[in-house]
Order: sequence, then structure tokens, then C-alpha cells
Amino acid sequence: MAVIEPGKIRNVAVVGHRGTGKTSLVEALLYQTGAVNRLGTIEAGTTVTDWDEDEQNRRLSISLSLAHTDWQGRKVNLVDCPGDPSFQGEWRCALPVVEGAVVVVSAVMGVEVGTTRVWKAADELGLARLVVVNMLDRERADFYRTLAQLQEQLSAACVPVHLPIGSEHDVTGIVDVLHMCAYTTPDGSKEGDPVSIPDEMAEVAQEYREKLLDAVVETDEALMERYLEGEELDAHEVAAALKAAMTRGEVFPVACTIASKNLGTHALLDLVVEGVSSPAKRGSPIDVDGVDTAAFVFKTVADPFAGKINVFRVLSGSVTSETTLLDLREKAKERMGSLLQLQGKEHTPVKEFGEGDLGAVAKLKDVQTGDLLADRDAALAAPGFGFPEPVMSFAITPKTKGDEEKVANAIRRLAEEDPTLRLRRDQQTGEEILAGMSQMHVEVALERAKRRFGVDVELHPPRVPYLETIRKESRARHRYKKQTGGRGQFGDCEIVLEPIDGHEGYEFLDKIVGGVIPQSFRPAVDKGIQEAMQHGELAGAPVQGVRVLLVDGQYHNVDSSEMAFKIAGSMAFKEAYAKADPVLLEPIMELEVTVPDDAVGAVNGDLNSRRGRLLGMEPAGGMTTIQAEVPMAELLTYAQSLTSMTGGRGDYGMHLLRYEQVPQHVAQKVIDETQAQREAANA
Repeated sequence: MAVIEPGKIRNVAVVGHRGTGKTSLVEALLYQTGAVNRLGTIEAGTTVTDWDEDEQNRRLSISLSLAHTDWQGRKVNLVDCPGDPSFQGEWRCALPVVEGAVVVVSAVMGVEVGTTRVWKAADELGLARLVVVNMLDRERADFYRTLAQLQEQLSAACVPVHLPIGSEHDVTGIVDVLHMCAYTTPDGSKEGDPVSIPDEMAEVAQEYREKLLDAVVETDEALMERYLEGEELDAHEVAAALKAAMTRGEVFPVACTIASKNLGTHALLDLVVEGVSSPAKRGSPIDVDGVDTAAFVFKTVADPFAGKINVFRVLSGSVTSETTLLDLREKAKERMGSLLQLQGKEHTPVKEFGEGDLGAVAKLKDVQTGDLLADRDAALAAPGFGFPEPVMSFAITPKTKGDEEKVANAIRRLAEEDPTLRLRRDQQTGEEILAGMSQMHVEVALERAKRRFGVDVELHPPRVPYLETIRKESRARHRYKKQTGGRGQFGDCEIVLEPIDGHEGYEFLDKIVGGVIPQSFRPAVDKGIQEAMQHGELAGAPVQGVRVLLVDGQYHNVDSSEMAFKIAGSMAFKEAYAKADPVLLEPIMELEVTVPDDAVGAVNGDLNSRRGRLLGMEPAGGMTTIQAEVPMAELLTYAQSLTSMTGGRGDYGMHLLRYEQVPQHVAQKVIDETQAQREAANA
């Protein structure tokens, strides 16, 4: 395969909310251009980009997938991205390496949470955007209603370049108002050449052509003068001005498709080639001054046959199978030996990728997603992907005892593919915690771990990391004395406990006057107290926010030892703690929920029932963002509830804010449960 010039490449990410037909659209584009010889379907599991077993079983995209085709002498790299918020890390990886985003919306549902999120991210990256209104043949589909939502909620600069002929099940084609022609529905076969606009659409087509021209000429003064003088503008001139306006983010064309029938793909491909900038024009998305050859790894795939595959964009120069590059993170050299062109799951070996192209390489040693590779060491900054924090955590245990290390290695391998998966050990509860973006996200990861690495894992709800503290000062003295014949054990200490403001931290103050406890034994008292604080007496949770004063004690010349004073300190703390009005603290999360306006009442009511405190609401274009503070214990099952209340249109994120005292009736329930667990463990 010859190296493609940067000016003849178009890199686009196909993004949007879940269920809008993105994968079907990519399939139709590949079919229309002859890259595949039949139109695959989601239902049959025959699409190019949803090739993974999990994707076919669940009928939704889970990982980003690369495909490529040719149109009008241009190489079009298509990055098919999942729309489900569980897998949003995938499109966050794709957007920084493309010049344009094809934002797909359903003509039935219109603008949804996922639409707004990807639009905002693409806007921050300064990407050219075009919107595709898909599924026009569905019941309740309405192109003009969806267009109004796009203009209201995304940008007033969303301007239609295509119009549907007919509505719902009676759609028979589309009108291209840029080139003033029409395409009739091919019903699943290849779309033919353009035809004349039907008479019944002539007036509407002229009206929307004028709207398009008004929007485009406003961005080009020379064109505006000619237009106002009544001169007829050539379609190629308008297309060139449209491309410039798209690149500057001043106009966002709106196209029409029925991907399942391959309608609208010819006009859409024209729009991508004519409207999205090439890498030659836009330049590298990352500053690579000081190096001749550079590549950015934006995705890692664990292929069962080829091993680890790193997907990259060439930022400058060209990469051949003989090229050796330096991983700027590891400072290790990597030979780019096995270069691959990806078409879904198909890998075609290639010898070279030119500047601006997207490719893949197998068998690199230590390269990870987000790494920059260059021909020499340089101070280059890789962009952050802006991954959100995981919101759903589970405790995991292997079904087979002794498989703990095997499970950890499997999850680590999966996290290389998907950096939004996090595995950590909870120091407080001792549990292995796997966190992801949703329950489905975690379940998919574990299904893959079982299939690829042969490890079977059980999921459990994680335990809430409660803390304990004290509310008043107390004093206690304990004497530990043991005589067993020969040398005994003796340690005696008196301590005072004081609460620390903010219920955080621990302080140990040595207030011994004289030598009632020798200096060498005093750290043992501190150690005994700290060990006792690891498991408080209320619910077995760590104790925080305590200042301990060692004020008095006694020792024996022969029998005293570090162990004796450690035990005495531990027992004195437990006695003083019981008298210091101990209370339970729970983690409070700062929650941000985005829901449709019609669900706000139900969601607010639900948050109140979860002991939540509402902080504020920000409505924006049919959606409302609610800020609240809610105890973590009340959010363990929140994902399912939010899905139920919003019909899957709601979304949320959260992070730890602080710890607060648990209300008495809730605390008593937690204490009783802990007591029952202790009794069961000792039975």
C-alpha cells in the first residue's frame, strides 16, 4: 500500500448517544464505497466494527473500532465509538486524534445526554462537526423537530444540507441542498447517482438552500458581496466556504440518513471529504517541535492472536516497519516492526504509515495508551484524555481459592485496553475493589477476563468505608500484669483522649513528667493505641480525629517490656474510647446528575429519600444538571434507580467530599449488622 499524502486523508470519529445507529452508519459507508461487499447488520452480528463477541451478544459497541475506505481519491479513516456512557473512555481516546466528528442523532429521540457530552468535548478540542440525523424511517421520527432541538441545545449554527423526502415509513429519499440534487432510497443496495429534485420538494429545497447560503456567506465577506449582488454561487465555491466555516466552528452541517437502508451515504461521504479538513491543513493535534518523527498511541487492544496491539496516529514524519522510536514515558526504544492496517478485526500488514494517518503496531514491549513515541528524546506533552472518575465499585473475589494473583493480572491487562477500569485494594476493609463507569462496564470486564484469561470472579457490593471518632474528652488507666513463673509481664499507663476539630488525623503527645515510664517504652504505648484504632468498638471501622495524651504510668525493673506497654496502651485506649462518646462517620459524596427536564421532580424526590442535600440546579437545553451531597451508603444502587427514573437518559458522576456523623437511627443499624457479622464469624 502506497503512503497516503496528508492532504488526501480524512480522519473522523463517529460519535453520539447509544442506540442512534453509529455502527450501522459506518457499515453503510464502507458498503457504499466498496470496502465491503455486503451490508452487515447489528441483529445478525455481521458488521465490520462490532466484531467482538460481547458486542454481538449485547448488540452495542463496547470498544472503539477502526475502519478505512476511499472516496473521491481520499482515504477516509472512520473511528466507530461506543455511545453508552459506560464506555465513554473510548470516544475520549478517539477525539484528540481526528480532525472531524460525525455526531449521530436519532430522528425519534433527538438530542440526548450522550449527544451533548460528545459535542462539548469536540468543541473543547476545536473539531469540525457535522450532525447526521439517522433512523428517519422509524415511527415518530421527525427531522424538523430534531433540527429545532439541535439548534436550541447544541448550536444555532446547525444548518441542514440534506432534507428527507417523505416522513417515517414513507421516506423515499433525500435532497442535497448544497448540490441541489436528490438521492432515492436504495433499500439496502448501493446508492445510485444523484437525480433531479422531485417537484413536490422544489419549494422547500429552495427555501433551505437559501438558509444554507445565508449561513455560509456570513462567514466569507467576498462571497457575501457576490451573493448580495444576486450572483449565482457555484456549488464548489459554497462547499469550500462551508469547509472553512466548519473548520473554524462557525457552521455545523446537518445531514440525513437511514443507515440500515444505505440511504444518504453518497451525500454524506461527499460532505465528509468536502467539509472536514485534512491533517495537512489542520496540522498535528500535539505540538511535536524538535522531532522529525512522532506518533501518539490512543488505544490498546489485547488481541487473542496477535497479542497486544497499539493503535496510533502519525504526528510527523512517517513510520515504517524499520523505524525505531523512543517511548518518551519509559525512555525505552521500541522497534515498529509489525505495522498493521485495521479494518474491524481484520489486520493487514503494511510497510509504512505517513503523516496524519491512523495505524496499528503489534508486539511493542511497554507502550501504553497515551504514550508519545518520537525519534529522539524531547520535552513533548501528551494530551490528557479527560477520563471521568469511575462511579460504580464492586468487591471482587475469585471463585477458585488461590487465584487472587491471576485475577489481578487479568484485570491489569484489561485496564491497559480500558483505562477507565480501576483495581485497588481497600486498606480499610481488605477487599479488592474493581471500579468502573457502571455495573454493565464491570460485568463486561469480568466476562472478558473469564473468556480470555480463564479466571472466574464473583461480584459483591463493596462495604462502605465508615470511620469512627469521639466527641468528648475521656481518661482511662490500664495495668497489664501477667505472672507465669520466671519473668512476667508488667505495663501500666494512663491516657487522656481529646477530639480533634474536623474529625481528622491522630496525635500522640508524651506528657510524662519524670521517669514513671522509661523513654524506651513510650513508643510502644503509641503503637498499641494505633493498632487498637484500626478497628473501633462501634462498627469495627478505623478511628480518626483523636489526640492522645500519655500522662502517667508505672513500670517494673524486671517484668516491664515493650509488649507489655503495647498491650496496656491498647487496653487503656479501648476503655477511654468507650467513655468518649464515640460516633460513626460516613463518606459524603458530591453528586452531579444530568437528567431530562421532565424527570427532575422524580430524581430530586429520590435524592431526598436517600438523605441527600440538594445544592442547586442548572437547566440547559432540555436537560437539567442537579448538584447534591449524598451519603455513599445511599448510592450503591443509584445507577439502576436513575436508569429506571429517566428511561436510560440520565447520567451522573461523583467524588468524595468529606466525612460526616451518621444519624443515630442509621448508625444503630450499621452497628447491629457489624455485631451480627462478628457473632456469625465467632460461631
